[in-house]
Amino acid sequence: MEIQTIDWGNIDYAKAWNKQTLFFDELLLSKTNGTKYVNRIILCEHPHTYTLGRNGKQHNMLIDAMQLKRLDACYVQVDRGGDITYHGPGQLVCYPILNLEDFGLGLKDYIRLLEEVVIQVCNKYGVKAGRIKDATGVWIDGDTNNARKICAIGVRCSRFISMHGLAFNINTDLNYFNYINPCGFTNRGVSSLSNELCHDINMQEIKKILIDELYEQLRYKHL
Repeated sequence: MEIQTIDWGNIDYAKAWNKQTLFFDELLLSKTNGTKYVNRIILCEHPHTYTLGRNGKQHNMLIDAMQLKRLDACYVQVDRGGDITYHGPGQLVCYPILNLEDFGLGLKDYIRLLEEVVIQVCNKYGVKAGRIKDATGVWIDGDTNNARKICAIGVRCSRFISMHGLAFNINTDLNYFNYINPCGFTNRGVSSLSNELCHDINMQEIKKILIDELYEQLRYKHL
């Protein structure tokens, strides 16, 4: 079993989605045919983009096309789970394209694993994070009236092959969340690691920490 880690840098959302889909289809075909394949973990950032999941509600997008243009942002309806979220510079996006059966995972366990990865990364920076019942993702002060989301998670899975993944706010401009009801919530806020720590985070450093933690959670040994 092999996992290949790829960093796409800053990449247009639609282009990344297309490239993800090619890898997803390739892995699905190889699994179906019983031929050799590679699991992949993609890291990237996106220009300002709002994405709406297949079960999302369009009314959670609070601005129109003209306002989007003024923000130099785009809006994309996608095939992942979840509602609306924002992607942009300073947000670490991770797209694992994996055969979950290689790791003994079902979909629910996989989503909890992604949450645990982010929780542990936050802990390494001295930020206590956790889960909220019936709300996917990772939260700060989740059991209080000041609950704020630091990482959104939305995946697509077919025959235990995954794509899409997590969007972890690191140095993200949180003002862009003001134009949506993030993940459909109207009574909970958002945060970023830099907002919690009051200083910017080195993106290359946190990419390595996140990948190491993801490998640890997958119980995958890499060089």
